[in-house]
Formats: sequence, C-alpha cells, structure tokens
Amino acid sequence: MLQRSTERLDIDLLVLPDANLILIASVIEPLRGANRIAGSELYRWRLLTPDGAPVPTTSDIAIPAQGMFQATRDEAPLFVLASYNWRRSATPALKMQLSQAARYRTTIAGIESGTWLLAEASLLDGLSATVHWEDYEDFALAYPEVRAVKDRFVIDGKRLTTSGSLPTVDLMLEVIRQRQGYSLALEVSRLFRYEQPSFHADEPLAAASAGLHMQDSRVTQAVRLMEEHIEQPLILARLARRVGVSARHLQDLFQQSIGAPPHVHYLALRLNAARRKVIETTASFADIAAATGFNSASAFARSYRASFSESPSETRRRLRRRIIPATP
Repeated sequence: MLQRSTERLDIDLLVLPDANLILIASVIEPLRGANRIAGSELYRWRLLTPDGAPVPTTSDIAIPAQGMFQATRDEAPLFVLASYNWRRSATPALKMQLSQAARYRTTIAGIESGTWLLAEASLLDGLSATVHWEDYEDFALAYPEVRAVKDRFVIDGKRLTTSGSLPTVDLMLEVIRQRQGYSLALEVSRLFRYEQPSFHADEPLAAASAGLHMQDSRVTQAVRLMEEHIEQPLILARLARRVGVSARHLQDLFQQSIGAPPHVHYLALRLNAARRKVIETTASFADIAAATGFNSASAFARSYRASFSESPSETRRRLRRRIIPATP
C-alpha cells in the first residue's frame, strides 16, 4: 500500500455506529481530492458496516453502506473507523472477523477509536500505536502489549493508527505522498488547509502551502517567499538571508516542521503551479517552463515526468479526452 504506484488503490472502510462525520470525511476527502487533482481514479473506497445496514453517526445522519463486513480473503486495505461507544461494537464475532481478515489484508488501520478495536482483536501486539489523547492513559494501561505513543498518527508495518480526525487527514496525506509523491500530497493539502495571517478583515485567507504544521514563523515566512517567487526562484542562501537564519539552519527548520528539505518543497510548489497551467491553459510548455522557474522546456518535462509519472503533453491529452465528448 505504501509504495510508489500509479495503480488504483481500493480501500474498504468499516464504519462503526456513533462515528463522527468529520472522521469519515477525513479519510475520504483527501482521496477524493487526489483523484480530482490527478484527473484520474487513483483511489476508490467502499463503505462497510457490521450488518450491512446504514450506520448512525453522532450527527444523527445515517451513512449508507455498500455492503456488510465479512472476513473474506479480500486483500484490500481495511480502515476501521470508530469514535464513541466503540465497546458496543467490540463483539466476539467482530473481533474474530478482524483477526481472520488480518490474514489476508495488506494493511489494517485503526482510525481514532478504531485503534481500540484493533487492540481488542490482538492486532497491535508488539507494535506501536496511537489513540486520542484523552484516552492515552487508559489505552496504555489496558493494553501493555501495545507500545502506546503520543503522536498524530503511527505507521508500524502493516498497521496504521490515528489519534483523531485532523491527524487522520495527515495520515491520508502521507499515504498519498508515499504512493504519488510530495507534489500531489502538497496540492491535496492546499484543498483543506488555510491560515489567517491576522484578524484584520482586509487581509484575505491564504492557502497554507504545507498542509503541514508550520509552527515556526520562519518556515511560514520562507514558504510565502517561495510562493511569491515561482517564476524566478530564490536560491537557498538568499531565502535564508531574507528569513534571518543560515542556510543550514533553514534546512533543519524545514525538516523539523514539514519533514522535507526546502528544495523539495520549493520544487513541488513550482511543479504544481506548472501542472495547473498545463491543465487550465493552452500555453506552450516552453512558456510554462519559463513561468515556473525552469531553465528549459526539456528540464521542465523531465522534472514533471519524475513527479507525476507522465509528460505534460500526456496530461493534456488524457484530460482532453475526458472533457471533450466523442464526435458521433
């Protein structure tokens, strides 16, 4: 599941009663966003419930099911979503089904309180896992065989766990990053992340480029400078000088804040800007290359293919076929 791939990934979501709507959306919406931005079906999901009936949520909105969860030999990744009252669902039958499913599923994820279900089914023994911060102490005492950690999400082999709804978005962005690369994950993050520079009404909301946690103001400032200098990229030394730190220190700050060095983030910003021009305009690739800071159309094409697994012309042809109806 967590390998670079252009193949479609099918995911089964086992939604338990009293789950939050935002928790379900935190799994689905980043995948939907990836499909939309890529212009192809990279991800497909199926909603399952313990009995196949619509499942009630904490918002009194029932989520329709596409099937009943069964312990088949299906190899698709399984995400177990739960919020409140998870113990009501932790029946011996369901725990047995989860144990049996683990024999075949490539990956099983515990989303928020879904971590408890995996622990109850002994699927986290000897592994690291996280849970909602309010439940951390209780979880650590209840399952000493699990290495409980305080983190937003944890990936340990074939087991994934998250500590809440927003951390689940972070996990899904990490899935996209590992499968399709940093550029797509960054662009998906921009669909959901916004930061308010101040409380002045005349300052508009700005898309937060990282979709990540830029707690250091110097990283935030550097990212904004990158966004303002797409056509003529700033070299690292000048960028660091504008922020007031050394180049080495800025690299360390980026690694700590967003898990990627400045040049990787900067290149992703430029490639995403270029891709939007490829899709939304009829500009020549040479003009797009110049507008996004590439020395030549060939250098742009090489970098584009390395990031998106297709050339700019292939992107245009593929999306044009989807938009323009066939002539009778």
